Amino acid sequence: MGGGIIGLVSAFRLAQCGHEVTLFDPDPAKGATWAAAGMVAPGAEIAPGEQANYQLELGALQAWREVSSMIESLIGEGLTIEATGTLFVGWDASDQRLVDRYALVANDFGAVLRVVMRHDNEAMFEGITPRINEGLLVEGDAWINPDQIVRLILASLEKLGGRVIAEEVLSVSGGPDGVQVRTANGDFHADKGIVATGASGLPDGATSLVHQVRPVRGVTVRVQGLDRSRQPAVRAFVRGRAFYLVSRPGGYCVLGATAEEKAEPIIEVGELQRLLRDALDVVPELETAPVLETRIGLRPATADLEPFFEVLPTPGWAWSSGHYRHGVMLAPIAASHAVEFVGVEK
Repeated sequence: MGGGIIGLVSAFRLAQCGHEVTLFDPDPAKGATWAAAGMVAPGAEIAPGEQANYQLELGALQAWREVSSMIESLIGEGLTIEATGTLFVGWDASDQRLVDRYALVANDFGAVLRVVMRHDNEAMFEGITPRINEGLLVEGDAWINPDQIVRLILASLEKLGGRVIAEEVLSVSGGPDGVQVRTANGDFHADKGIVATGASGLPDGATSLVHQVRPVRGVTVRVQGLDRSRQPAVRAFVRGRAFYLVSRPGGYCVLGATAEEKAEPIIEVGELQRLLRDALDVVPELETAPVLETRIGLRPATADLEPFFEVLPTPGWAWSSGHYRHGVMLAPIAASHAVEFVGVEK
């Protein structure tokens, strides 16, 4: 139940293990996955107090490579995975102090960092304002394209005989004979069920004694601009705010990031204005870039900002959520928990 990146990859892995899989979502991949930039970046995502997340994320890149190999062997096309690293920069002196503070935490976590200078690495600073001449390179980070992932996972799931039902689940239940899902068009039965509905939480009929999630709104802007696809993704602090740019081949750029403790799926004028102003301050070449679209997603966050896979008191059901800003990165790892829960068919 839930066709975001967590639900899709989990469904694919379960189908690959030989299970008959039915996935329910009225509009697959149009939640947090829709807005995600696709960074598989344990180093860049380091934050104070989140060492457990960092340790979990260290295996994410290899896990995605394994998923890509599985997909390619099935349908003949694998994922584009670019391990270009991340370039951290500060827009002014105060922002540089934030970069230095990040470096202290990252070094303590054991991340691989090195200082790079524009005069030694001109290509690495392509498009970045000339007022920034120094950065911190985080090695081992990568990016993937969530839109490509969704397309290939859906094709793979179809090849494996999985069903996608574009309906809203109204309620669920479970008992000794298995689980049941109710939609407006009827009831569906199965042996086990997994809820992966992100910030929407649990459906009627399912309860948790342990976890809660809250929505954190994120907005990304897509522009046709600078092609930095062979250079590190850019992370910056701009007047104390976090900004990133992920560039794909051909100059398709994803700009972020915003994080608002709000549940309304809207873009506010001030929120958008701040993001675009930060983008132009860091990457002035985007001044004439056509804006292609804006995307909104509600990320599921827990109190401790750590993801979970919980076997629920409702018999036969489990809940996979809480991935917050790490959903794309951790999807293959969440899928492995789903496989363990359901069991690998012989």
